[in-house]
Amino acid sequence: MTTFQTIDDLESGQRVLVRIDINAPVEDGVVQDNRRFERHADTIAELLEADHAVAILAHQGRPGRDTFVSLEQHADILGDHLEQDVGFVADTFGEDALAAVSALEGGEALVLENARMCDEELPEEDPDVKAKTAFVQTLAPEFDAYINDAYSAAHRSHASLVGFPQVMNAYAGRVMEAEYTANSAIQEREFDGPVTMVLGGTKAEDLIPVIEQVDDTVDRFCLGGIVGELFLRADGHDVGYDVDGTDFFDQQWEDHQETLERVLSEYGDRLHLASDLAYEGTEGERAEEPVVAIEKETSYLDIGSDTAEEYADLVADSDAVFVKGALGVFEDDRFADGTVTVLSAIADTDCFSVIGGGDTSRSISMYGLEEADFGHVSVAGGAYVRALTGEGLVGVDVLEQDP
Repeated sequence: MTTFQTIDDLESGQRVLVRIDINAPVEDGVVQDNRRFERHADTIAELLEADHAVAILAHQGRPGRDTFVSLEQHADILGDHLEQDVGFVADTFGEDALAAVSALEGGEALVLENARMCDEELPEEDPDVKAKTAFVQTLAPEFDAYINDAYSAAHRSHASLVGFPQVMNAYAGRVMEAEYTANSAIQEREFDGPVTMVLGGTKAEDLIPVIEQVDDTVDRFCLGGIVGELFLRADGHDVGYDVDGTDFFDQQWEDHQETLERVLSEYGDRLHLASDLAYEGTEGERAEEPVVAIEKETSYLDIGSDTAEEYADLVADSDAVFVKGALGVFEDDRFADGTVTVLSAIADTDCFSVIGGGDTSRSISMYGLEEADFGHVSVAGGAYVRALTGEGLVGVDVLEQDP
């Protein structure tokens, strides 16, 4: 198991550079508060309480996208969670940023500008290459320590994630520590009873490897969402292709047909596919029909009630449950039944559980479920998938190295 220093190992009163992941939805230019702010605010609050001067690195969106905006609003949202002012400087490692960092005192926090506005941040390159960038070489001498709390971005070899640990004393923040421990459990823990994995969402290329690589640990897989419909197509049903101008299925089918059919053939006795699906009826109501009778003419937006109850029964009989991805379009309460029924069944058991993926974790608060009823609710997406499959996370691996 990976071992790294945590903020328990950090002496108080330091000047620290903290990388967090508060990448958030942006609606009409307005950054939306989400679970990540709350989680990272807990780490930052602990650092401020220990009289550290805290400069924060984060990213938002990607160049060319509508979500690629400044972090000024993020600083205000963090300040609301911390119940204190959080500074912001519209610069990452230039003169303005260095002056703002120099003026920081113990117990104060400052957000630096969007790291992805730096040309040296984004290319996926070796950590040693990132360590030599002007971005890292300029900022690192201003601090006593680097803290990576951005587990959800730990699969990225970007400068702000992997460059600084090469040249500084590096530590894991509380989110990084908790996420790594919980999400690695499927690889490192042994369970006495059945282990169930619930897989949904939109990306087959993310989820197919999970099925193949955790087959020694997981006893059964409950499939829904886009990936579940693609498996139904592989099983010969008239679903899993695009209609009504959608573009979710056909390209993925073309790219992964052979793999979908092979996985279905090899693991079919452990793959539970939907027996009914839900769609929007002519009056805008939720309607359902059995898979065996389907001739697809409309989009299917959730697993059906019979499927949801079947999956809930499997969960109730499990010693451990891992979830990655929603089973339907839960943002619309007409099509949240599948996701919420299964999550409620998990909450009602005393099994070990990890709920993964930012969207899926959001459904917990949306529908009045209690986070405390789950073993761990992860805010990670891509990093969570890699942890499930046992792949290394470069942002975690570099924390083990000495500067």
